[in-house]
Amino acid sequence: MPSIEIVEVSPRDGLQSEQARLTTAEKVELIGLAVAAGARRVEAASFVNPKRVPQMADAEEVMRQLPRSAGLSYIGLALNERGAERAIAAGCDEVNFVVVASDTFSRRNQGATIAETLDRWRRVAAVAKAAGRRTSVTIAAAFGCPFEGEVGLDQVTSIAESLIEGESAPDEIALADSIGVGVPPQVTAAFEAVRQVAPAAKLRGHFHNTRNTGLANAFAAQAAGAQALDASLGGIGGCPFAPAATGNIPTEDLVYLLERSGVDTGLDLQRGIAAAQWLGGKLGKRVPGMLEKAGPFPAAA
Repeated sequence: MPSIEIVEVSPRDGLQSEQARLTTAEKVELIGLAVAAGARRVEAASFVNPKRVPQMADAEEVMRQLPRSAGLSYIGLALNERGAERAIAAGCDEVNFVVVASDTFSRRNQGATIAETLDRWRRVAAVAKAAGRRTSVTIAAAFGCPFEGEVGLDQVTSIAESLIEGESAPDEIALADSIGVGVPPQVTAAFEAVRQVAPAAKLRGHFHNTRNTGLANAFAAQAAGAQALDASLGGIGGCPFAPAATGNIPTEDLVYLLERSGVDTGLDLQRGIAAAQWLGGKLGKRVPGMLEKAGPFPAAA
C-alpha cells in the first residue's frame, strides 16, 4: 500500500490568519490533538516579527509546553538568521524558510527580492545546519501570484536550482499554491520539473482551497511523487499578505480522500474530525472542512 506523510500546519499557517486568538494553552492543546490523531510532523510556530504576525507572538512559550516523543518533529518557520536562532533555541527539530516565486509578492511578504531572499536562505541554512537541524524551503506562489499573475515553471525550477547549490541545500523543497490558483496538470508538471533539477531533495506540496482545487491538486502532487503534503485541521488559514487567500486544505478531508484511494496517511480520521470540531469551537465558527460536517463513509468508519 502506498503511503504519504501529512504535515499538520494548523498551529502556524492555520492560526496566523484567524481573527480569533487562541491562548498559548489552547495552541498546545491543538497540537496535542493533532499528535493524538497521528501527526508526526507539526508546524508548531513561526519565529517572525510579532508586529507583523501577532498571532505567533508566543512561539517560545508554545514550544516550551509541547509534548515530546520519539519520531515527533516540530517545525519552526524562520525568515532570517535571528528567527532561525530563536527556533533552534526554542527546541524546533526543523527550520522552514520561504522563498516567494515573484518579486512583488516577495517584497510584500518578506521585504526583499527573490535574489535577496535566496541570500538570506543561505545564512539561515548555515545556522540551522550548524545546530544539526533538518531544513526545508517552501517556494511560495509557485502556481500564481496575486500581484504579477502567472508564474512560469522556469521561474520555479530556477529557484529550486539556486536552493540546492552548495552546502545550503535543504533536506526538502515544498511547492506552495499560496493563493489557490493551481490546477492538477500544472501541479503534475511542476513536481516533475523540480524533481528533475533537484533529484536529491524530498518534495512536499502545500495547497490552499481558495478556488476549490486544493484537494485535487494535493492528489495530483501525490501521484506525481510528492512525499509529503501540508494540511490544516478544519481547513483554516491563509496568507495575511495576499488578498483573498483563503484556507489550507483540511487535514481530515485529505485523509478521507487518500485513505479511500488506497494511500496510507498514518492518521486517525475520527480523531482528526473531532480535533477540527474542537478547533471550530475555539474559533467561534464552523471551519471550512467538509468531513467535520458530513462525517466519514461508511458512517461507522
